Amino acid sequence: MRKGVTLFLILILLIYSGYQYFNKENQTTVKVGTWKTAQTIQPFFYNQYIDGTYKIEVLPFTNPGDQKTALLAGDLDLCGTTLVQAIISASKGEPVVIVSGLCNKCSAFVVGNDSGIQSVKDLKGKTIAYVPGTMHHILLLESLKRAGLDPDKDVLLKRIDFFDMGQALAQGEVDAFCSGEPYPSLAVSNSYGRILEYPYYEEDIGYINAGMLTTHEKIKNEREKIQKLVTAHVKATEYLTNNKDAWLNKAAEFGTVKEVLLIAEDNMELAWDIDQKYINQARKLAERMKEIGVISEVPDIDSLFDLSFVNQARKELNK
Repeated sequence: MRKGVTLFLILILLIYSGYQYFNKENQTTVKVGTWKTAQTIQPFFYNQYIDGTYKIEVLPFTNPGDQKTALLAGDLDLCGTTLVQAIISASKGEPVVIVSGLCNKCSAFVVGNDSGIQSVKDLKGKTIAYVPGTMHHILLLESLKRAGLDPDKDVLLKRIDFFDMGQALAQGEVDAFCSGEPYPSLAVSNSYGRILEYPYYEEDIGYINAGMLTTHEKIKNEREKIQKLVTAHVKATEYLTNNKDAWLNKAAEFGTVKEVLLIAEDNMELAWDIDQKYINQARKLAERMKEIGVISEVPDIDSLFDLSFVNQARKELNK
C-alpha cells in the first residue's frame, strides 16, 4: 500500500514537472521598459499578475527618450514615458499611444535649508537649476509665472543634470532647483535643502506626470497582449498603493534608502487611471510646451490616448 502511494506521488510530481517545463517552454516573453525608481516600479510586479502564457522581462532605463526609441524599434512591447516625452513624440508624428497612467506628482521646488527664501517671489535675482524640456521645467516656469517673475529677466536658469542638483545647491552654486523625487527628499534628509513648494495647480496641469506607452501597430496586431499588460499594471498599482511597505522595500533595492523614500512618500502617487480630466490637463501641458518652444505644434491629444484598456481592466476588476 505504502509503495503504491509513493509511486502515485512520484507520478503526480513527474506530471506536474512536465507541465511546468512545457508551460515555460511555451511562454511568450514580453519586454517592458521603465525606470528603477519608486514612482515607476509597477512593471517589476507584472509577473505576479499575468497568466503563465506570458513572461515579463523588465528592462531598466535612465530616461524616457531611450525607452521610446527602443519601443519604436520593436525592442519593447510597453514602456514608461513622461507626458512631456509622449507629447514631443506625438508632435513629431511618431505612432505612440498612452494606454495607462504610471505616476502622478513627484516634483518639488527645493531651496537651501538656511536660505531666507520663503516663497517663489523671493527667488527674484536668484539662480535656479533645471533640465530643459522636462515636466519639472514646465512646472518651474508655471510657478515663476504665478509669482509674477519673468524667467528670462528676473531669475537665472542654469542647466544642471538632476543627479548633480543637490550638490550644486549644497555648495551654493545655485539657490534652488526643481526636480523629481527622490532628489528633493534627499536634500531634506541630508539637511542641505527644504521644500519651498510642490508645484501642482489643480485647475491647470494638475498632478499628471507619467504613463505607459505602446504603439498603434501593437494595439492593432497584439491587442490581447497589451490588455493583459495593462490589467497587470492596474493590479500591481492597486497592490503597491495598499501595501506601502512592499512598495518602499522594493524601491529601496534600487539604491535610495527607505528613510528618504518615507519623506518622499506623500509626494509620489502610483497611477493607472486616465479620464477626460487627465486628457484635458495633458492638453494644457502641450499648450505650455508650445509656448516655451519645446514643440512647434500641439499634437492631437485625444489620439495620443487609448482609454479602452484601462476601461476594460476597470470592468474586469470592478474598479
